[in-house]
Amino acid sequence: MSKILNPGVNFPIIGKSLFILAGALFGSSLIAVLFSESVKPFILSGIVAVGLGFLLYIFKRRNNGIESLTKKDASLIVTFSWLLFSVIGALPYIFSNSIPGFTDALFESVSGFTTTGASILTDIEILPKSVLFWRSLTHWVGGIGIIVLVIVIMPSLQMGSYNLFTFESSVQEKIQPKIKAVGRRLLLIYIILTVVEIILLMLGKMNLFESVCHSFGTVATGGFSPKNSSIINYSPYIQYVIAIFMLLAGVNFVIHYYILKRDFGKVKENEELRFYILVVLIIGMILTFSLYFTMNKSFEESFREAFFQIISIITCTGFASADYLLWPSFAWTIIFLAMFLGGSTGSTAGGIKMARHLVLLKNINRFFLQLRSPNAIVNLKLNNKVISDENNRTILAFIVIYMIIFVFSSIFLVFLGNDAKTAGSAVATCMAGIGPGIGTVGPVSNFAHLTMGSKLVLSFLMILGRLEIYTLLILFIPKFWRL
Repeated sequence: MSKILNPGVNFPIIGKSLFILAGALFGSSLIAVLFSESVKPFILSGIVAVGLGFLLYIFKRRNNGIESLTKKDASLIVTFSWLLFSVIGALPYIFSNSIPGFTDALFESVSGFTTTGASILTDIEILPKSVLFWRSLTHWVGGIGIIVLVIVIMPSLQMGSYNLFTFESSVQEKIQPKIKAVGRRLLLIYIILTVVEIILLMLGKMNLFESVCHSFGTVATGGFSPKNSSIINYSPYIQYVIAIFMLLAGVNFVIHYYILKRDFGKVKENEELRFYILVVLIIGMILTFSLYFTMNKSFEESFREAFFQIISIITCTGFASADYLLWPSFAWTIIFLAMFLGGSTGSTAGGIKMARHLVLLKNINRFFLQLRSPNAIVNLKLNNKVISDENNRTILAFIVIYMIIFVFSSIFLVFLGNDAKTAGSAVATCMAGIGPGIGTVGPVSNFAHLTMGSKLVLSFLMILGRLEIYTLLILFIPKFWRL
């Protein structure tokens, strides 16, 4: 068992991640004090996190040698950190009686940390401010990635941790030779985006509390709002600001780093960025004209609603500025299909990701080129770099596995008593980390009415999607445990 779990290496890292969670919980208790609310839910939850973290940390080996983590170690650490965060993160909802049932509280917590934004709450605004803050904070913590936070905030981890970073985040380019330096810079960019958005929202006359909560949900591409109506009742200015920051949050954070360095050459050569912007523009304009010609809306309103919603869906944020189920069936069908797109790799967005779709299109193009010229050798390239056959197979296999899981999970949810439209969209939106779907889980609805079994399945799918499938699925392969 000790060989399988490698507790001397894995447990202390998981324990340190729980200390971060405890810090977030104790920080939320300060918000409770500020609004004269009970601090008990956060203090008790924080004590649980510290206690469990300490029990795991005492497994730390006494020697100070640097040990490189194996893929098994990285997979176990990432998966169990997410699971423990989700379970402990549910405690404030239970202790505060905001969400008394464990399954519902777990669903809300998983949705927060995976930046999904799906909710079982029927009346968000009756919750204490401190609980609403905690709910949004789970987005912000989950957005940058629990493991990245461990590397940034816990610099004493003296081991080869690059495996952790590649499992947790899909950033594939080394900005700096040291992974901790990468983490610090990404976190700095993350904080800058958050603070700038808070300021801009406040300039639009949104109060500080709501500005913070919405900024947490935007930069993390989460979608939790402290308002029942999400962004629908806010001014056009607020909606434009949030749309712009959702778009920025869906960009690879390495690109943000290059922009700060004014290395525009690296930005210009990034194919995924161009593809991402092009897809948003094309779908956004199609939806704009669809609304303008069929719903008697002004062009500005059609443009704003169309682009807000498609950016929200593609970046897997899930904020709503309109009930798109009231749109023509052509328009909301596009919204549903867009749930399979995803933002850029290395962003806080979920989904299949733009780079994988781009590689898929390049494979299709190569197939037709070779039909015309059977002897032609056509190399696949991304950002002027040749894609190896192994990487190409891995990317294509991911898309196939993703769609297989979507189909079988949708069928299973129908078996659990959901209609086909609700089942399919609920699976699609939870796997991609979006939040709202279609059917009975649309943008002005919630997941409260689903059965307990459905909520547990969707919670699993949220974690599966957030960890990009392989990290979690590999734990179910017997050979993995024999390595």
